Amino acid sequence: MVRCRVLGHRYRFSAEGETMVWRCQRGCGAAGSKRYPTASDAVRYAAAFDREDSKDLGRRAPLVGLLPLRVVRAVRALRERRANG
Repeated sequence: MVRCRVLGHRYRFSAEGETMVWRCQRGCGAAGSKRYPTASDAVRYAAAFDREDSKDLGRRAPLVGLLPLRVVRAVRALRERRANG
């Protein structure tokens, strides 16, 4: 799939018993699995990996593309520190 080649895979993670399973959301067929000692471990790791980073946009932004957003966040944090301390 061209989109996965250009943008990378968009993996979704889930747990099936003691096995964590991942599949590309775009349907290109990329998938895998990993077995853990307990089902709760598999659920914990699947939940940790299966999250969108859109909430943290700007906090861990790449230096090149989202640099202005990163600068704005840094200035806000500096102002808050000065106001509180």
